[in-house]
Amino acid sequence: MSGAKPVEGGLVYNIDDEPPVGLGLALGLQHYLTMFGSTVAIPLIMAKPLGIEDDPAQLAALIGTMFFVSGISTLLQSTWGNRLPIIQGGTFSFLTPAIAVCGMAGASGAGFEVRMQAVQGAIILGSLVEIVIGYSGIVGRLTKFVGPITIAPTIALIGLSLYPFGAPEAGRHWPIGGLTIALIVLFSQVLRTRHRVFELFPVLLGMGGAWIVAGICTATGVFEPGHPAYTSLDKLEAAPWIRVPMPFQWGMPTFSLAATVGIVAGYIASMVESIGDYYACARMAGAPVPTSKTISKGIGMEGIGCLIAGIFGTGNGTTSYSENIGAIGLTRVGSRRVVQYGAGIMLVLGAVAKFGALFTTIPQPIVGGMYCALFGMIAAVGMSNLQFVDLNSARNLFIIGFSFFMGLSMPVYVKAHPVAFDPQWLADVVNTLGSTGMAVGAFIAVILDNIIPGTDEERGLTHWQTGDEAAPPPVDPHHETHHVG
Repeated sequence: MSGAKPVEGGLVYNIDDEPPVGLGLALGLQHYLTMFGSTVAIPLIMAKPLGIEDDPAQLAALIGTMFFVSGISTLLQSTWGNRLPIIQGGTFSFLTPAIAVCGMAGASGAGFEVRMQAVQGAIILGSLVEIVIGYSGIVGRLTKFVGPITIAPTIALIGLSLYPFGAPEAGRHWPIGGLTIALIVLFSQVLRTRHRVFELFPVLLGMGGAWIVAGICTATGVFEPGHPAYTSLDKLEAAPWIRVPMPFQWGMPTFSLAATVGIVAGYIASMVESIGDYYACARMAGAPVPTSKTISKGIGMEGIGCLIAGIFGTGNGTTSYSENIGAIGLTRVGSRRVVQYGAGIMLVLGAVAKFGALFTTIPQPIVGGMYCALFGMIAAVGMSNLQFVDLNSARNLFIIGFSFFMGLSMPVYVKAHPVAFDPQWLADVVNTLGSTGMAVGAFIAVILDNIIPGTDEERGLTHWQTGDEAAPPPVDPHHETHHVG
């Protein structure tokens, strides 16, 4: 479609329009820039559990693989899945169980490949569950039992359980770590209404600003080699210019029921939040309200995306991102083609190993500062689901409080006192679930919310159901949140 006149709903380009190629490429890159911070955070967090925090070449390859798979999954989703202009990328929902899987695989001193193969196996088997839930239509029936009282602690515990990666990492050098936090707060909260760039890229701007300061201090001799915030581009030399990610590049996956069960808890959290993203994206892009068939195809395709992630070895899965939904509202461009252009760019960048290696040069205090801001937002996004719940209800307060507390407390106990009984595989499953706060909180909340009497309005289901009976809550197009997924 030529020309860029606003269409119905105030959009410049709606979902089926095709802007000029040059403009489309620029807009597509912008969509992906909004989620760079979240996407890069995942391999940076997994570096230590996987045993590659001191191996910049492997870490660069992992980052490149993450971008490459994101491009593939987005193309599949926007072309044959729900066909919405929504980006697919890594999910924080998988981090805690994936870290637990790395711990089990590395208990005998195993290296990176063995740990990655264990995570890959769990991701692949879990993806089959999501594919079946999606394409069978089961997902529509499951949403009747999973409401905001379940989702709130599940999502919030993802962010809260990652607290060891926040202040301890930023605190390696508080002047730089604190500067990162301050800049992210400045750009995302104080200045976000001043210019669109602050609303779209607060994480990148905050990290970039602190990175520049660390670079200046390094160049002037204030930070010497060995300093926590020492900044050097020497790590770029270890990475080749071109490295195309390949299936099973780390070796053949290994499969474990215990590891898979833990990962499935992450899948469930990811699926439920993605459904909300579908509705929000459709409204922003001028698309029809998603039907149960559209939702099923979307969740099924997310499962295929996770299967691809497991085959390539990202150490993670894929899910729908909320960030680019906010970008649609800001730019008034809801074109499916734009997101596909962006996916093509990610395929190219994912194959340029130097691009991934660039992110490995970020000093750890800056990464830790980013974690503090980002994971706090994840916890808050989870708790924001409680706005639909009657918080004057003693029933609801008990379920919410008990789920939160046990989600934080039970993993501490299970890690200190793992159960041991026959059969061993069942004991492994219990230990994996018990040591995953997200799984504990979700299990307790969904059971209690469905057995303790309460009205749909009291439980928040009136605003949560995704059928004809109730519409999803309105979305503020000028508010950007980081998907936990």
